[in-house]
Amino acid sequence: MNSRTVVTLVSAAATRTAYRALCGRPPGDAATWERKNHAGRTVELYGGLAACAGTVLAVATAPGLPARTRAAAGLAVAVAGGCGAYDDQCGSAGERGWRAHLGALRRGEVTSGAVKLFGIGAAGLAAGALIKERPVDRVLAGVVIAGAAHVVNLVDVKPGRAAKGVIAAGAPGLLRRGPAGALAAAPVAAAAAVLADDVGERTMLGDAGAHALGAAIGVAVAAGNGRGGLVAHAAVLVALAAVGDKVSYSEALWNAPWVRMVDRWGRLA
Repeated sequence: MNSRTVVTLVSAAATRTAYRALCGRPPGDAATWERKNHAGRTVELYGGLAACAGTVLAVATAPGLPARTRAAAGLAVAVAGGCGAYDDQCGSAGERGWRAHLGALRRGEVTSGAVKLFGIGAAGLAAGALIKERPVDRVLAGVVIAGAAHVVNLVDVKPGRAAKGVIAAGAPGLLRRGPAGALAAAPVAAAAAVLADDVGERTMLGDAGAHALGAAIGVAVAAGNGRGGLVAHAAVLVALAAVGDKVSYSEALWNAPWVRMVDRWGRLA
């Protein structure tokens, strides 16, 4: 059994186990983990917490990963998930977009989004320093990891959209041998494990799950690419983040026929 298969099985099983455990015994007050989704239905955020836990466990136990790469993946995913969970609990619906958070900082206000922005950014750079040797490559890897976490969170505005995005973004990585393939398998399997509950509007990834899975995809990309690939991925992610405040809440991006069909698959409405 190769490393990708092991990681896939561990990630999916751990995610489902964690999800069932969280549903049975919620951490703290269950009401604090409930949200109204786009259709006004009440859903819980356990799917995101479970996906984060499953991904961390899978990369921590993945056979054959170099120690530094394993540490980088665990650090990036855990911090991204933790910062996202903090924002899930303490964030305000009115605090959206990195411009708003930076503006609040200039006024002396530290928002939960600012904690997310700088926490995930620092974790991405630290992970990049573990994966790459040269300073430029380390910075580029950090941008890719933090950027991927941010972009996945931007599309998490309708049931299943972010999980499907993670699966689509990570699927090409499954074809790669070595660490990159194993690293891609962890978030893909975790997202697939909660997809049915996500599109069925029983759970949502929330900031914890979206940021954690995005960071995991970013680590896989960083581990599998040299400088040219890192530059290309970083440029795309920065561009998406720059316009994300507008397009993430608009349906125009999702109206292409094939995109619309995949996006709506399994959703109640």
